[in-house]
Amino acid sequence: MSDEHIVKSYDEELQHLNDSLVQMGSLTEKLLYDSMNAITTVDKDAVSKIVESDAKINKFRSSIDQHIMTILVKRSPVAIDLRYAISTLKISQDLERIGDLAKGNAKKILPLPDDLPPEMLKRIESLGEMVQKQLKSTLDCFIEKSVQKSLDTIKSDEQVNDLATASIKEVLEFLSKDKKNLDFATNLLFVCKNLERAGDHLSRICQNVHYLIEGDYPQK
Repeated sequence: MSDEHIVKSYDEELQHLNDSLVQMGSLTEKLLYDSMNAITTVDKDAVSKIVESDAKINKFRSSIDQHIMTILVKRSPVAIDLRYAISTLKISQDLERIGDLAKGNAKKILPLPDDLPPEMLKRIESLGEMVQKQLKSTLDCFIEKSVQKSLDTIKSDEQVNDLATASIKEVLEFLSKDKKNLDFATNLLFVCKNLERAGDHLSRICQNVHYLIEGDYPQK
């Protein structure tokens, strides 16, 4: 095989890896949306489909891992190509974890009553929307390979943390009014914490995008 064909084949492998990660990100984006919609509408029938969607994300993660290992063994990449392989591996791990958190959140609604306080759901909905926005920005910064977008999205995680804290406080206040609310209030606390954790994973993805482009991680 000529050097030209080898280079073309290598480029195609890297492009396939890029496309797979973008597809995985799109599935994660939809899963997070569906999960939040199920929570805010207490749609228990949607949970099984959400679990199935998470399984698809897990398969993408396995496929991407296998593809990266093949590239590492077959191509022995260096410099930016090596950074690309390492970053993609880490990003796929974080996307899978976000999918797990979204699935876990959806499953938390199964024991909940259908008449949850709308004001509390509204706060959690706002938190979910902020994390969804953060996820979109994260995917954009990877697709565009934008250092500035990665830094902006990392900074936005502070807002997610603040809103998560406010949401948790509201759930605790509701709990304090009536101890009978303990069971489902605990589930909603988990939802808030999981959304906060999802934001942390998105921040790590952006840090890895920064590493991919610049060769180092952003300074704190």
